[in-house]
Amino acid sequence: MRGTKSTAVFVFASALLLSGCAAGGGTPSTTVASACASLQETLRDVANGAQNALNGVGGSADEIQAALEDYSARAAELAEKADNPDVADALAKVDEKLSEAAAFAATIPTDADGELAPDADALAEQQDAIQEAADKVKAVCVEPTESGGY
Repeated sequence: MRGTKSTAVFVFASALLLSGCAAGGGTPSTTVASACASLQETLRDVANGAQNALNGVGGSADEIQAALEDYSARAAELAEKADNPDVADALAKVDEKLSEAAAFAATIPTDADGELAPDADALAEQQDAIQEAADKVKAVCVEPTESGGY
């Protein structure tokens, strides 16, 4: 059920991204504001899911890596659909950070009891990088750019 809701939100955000954030103009319209709000909600879900995955919610290093790769694919799909280059670039950066986190997840060692035992500082770096990239999408989707807006 949860996956269906996330997929529906993702599809809706993608459609709004194409029709809203890609629209021209120097001042955000209601459509742009709605598209950006939906996009930000989707990215918040992706970022939160990635944070939870990195914290070991869901099991093994392989499962964490697979979850992060899924989130990365979602971000990449949004980036491909974005007509605004600033939004597309910011989404591509989210994809990049999620891919890096997936590679990191593959290297998480386990302790003697078989529990995941990641380096706390390295884990925090991955989480911070994902959050910073998601925050950048928010910034470029809200602020008009010199190249004509959204």
